[in-house]
Amino acid sequence: MRRRIATALGLGLFMPLVASAATLEDSLAKLTPEFRSHQACILRGLPAVRSEQALRRADRMKTSIFKPAVLNGTKLTAPGGAVRSAGHWYALSFTCDLTSDWMKATTFTFKLGPEIPKTDWERLGLWQ
Repeated sequence: MRRRIATALGLGLFMPLVASAATLEDSLAKLTPEFRSHQACILRGLPAVRSEQALRRADRMKTSIFKPAVLNGTKLTAPGGAVRSAGHWYALSFTCDLTSDWMKATTFTFKLGPEIPKTDWERLGLWQ
């Protein structure tokens, strides 16, 4: 009996993760390749930027704050992006390689820029 309950609980805890992944893939598939590529790179990029001490709490990333990101085939180049960590925004440039369907980023390389002054946030479309 205990084994059945443990198995049921284990499956119950795992199923929302599977459902969430399917929902995310479904949502990405509905986007245009351009927007899909941005989202896929953000999904890959947030964990990658957290390797920087200042970005350990990174929770938001924007691809086109200072300059528009450019999708060329399966490579997204974002020379003017931004990332938020612990209530601070930082300039960020990155390059991201994607699968041929733009559903998943395979590589993500970045360069962290300076902190963006709070006085510039509204003009740039950033938030707390």
